[in-house]
Amino acid sequence: MTTVGQRGASSPRDLTRMGDRISFVYLERCVIHREDNAITAEDADGITHIPSATIGTLLLGPGTRVTHQAMSVLGDSGAGVVWIGEQGVRFYSGGRSLNRSSALVEAQATRWANRRTRLEVAREMYRMRFPDEDPNGLTRHELLGREGRRVKDFYRAQAARVGIPWNGRTYVPGAFDSGDAANQAVTAAAQCMYGIAQTTVAALGCAPGLGFIHSGHELAFVLDIADLYKTEIALPIAFDVAADNPEDVGSRTRRAIRDHVNKAGLLKRCVNDIKRLLLPTGPAVDSLENDVDRVTLQSDHGTEVESGRNYGEDYVHEVDW
Repeated sequence: MTTVGQRGASSPRDLTRMGDRISFVYLERCVIHREDNAITAEDADGITHIPSATIGTLLLGPGTRVTHQAMSVLGDSGAGVVWIGEQGVRFYSGGRSLNRSSALVEAQATRWANRRTRLEVAREMYRMRFPDEDPNGLTRHELLGREGRRVKDFYRAQAARVGIPWNGRTYVPGAFDSGDAANQAVTAAAQCMYGIAQTTVAALGCAPGLGFIHSGHELAFVLDIADLYKTEIALPIAFDVAADNPEDVGSRTRRAIRDHVNKAGLLKRCVNDIKRLLLPTGPAVDSLENDVDRVTLQSDHGTEVESGRNYGEDYVHEVDW
């Protein structure tokens, strides 16, 4: 096994694209180590090998221990890592961008910094969630009101569909067992969607704190993206699991979400949705797709010049005063 100092950083060609990875792997009560370019999970049943470059998000549940070597190969592979508390009521994450270009984060900052374009993105997010309704002309407050009503109605409709009682959404941070089976399933499903969204946002090099609907939190944009798939994916699966059996709802919901998003290719869709939101006019995105590292320097009039040169003597500035 090579050491961290001996192993070179992966080039863009070495990394598996986010859209080609499995959505997430959940582990608990095991020791995670590294063997070559895979991580190993060792528990009472033996050792399981997992190729690190195929992981979108690694969810570490209760009783897990992870070595420095395992974290180094996960970081080098661009995998997101989320530490989850009991039944998934807490999550913490770190990762590395798979995307070498700053095009998306620059587009995100540009659209976020302008009130008009920020509202345009919020409306487009609403349109993606509820395609049967046109949000053009709606104010932010109207968007929030309509979204709240739609989600409340959706909760009731899903409960009626599977034939279980629903007394409203209740969630006490750190107290997963305080809710009924349906609420526990909804919480577990939401945590899975947050993990997937956070990994995709990080992999594309976007700014997780620059949200278009949510704000004031370091993961505001992550919450925006996770909400895009709440009514379509997370809630129906959560209510199906809760109706099937009220026991062990958290882990069964995670497995059901995992199987569905892997089959449906949610990571690839999530990548495309973020690009659509931040680059809506369809400019050339070669820098997002090419497997090359490209660094330029900013010059006057919005132009970029080649990096790796000293412009102290031989560069003539042409400035219109």
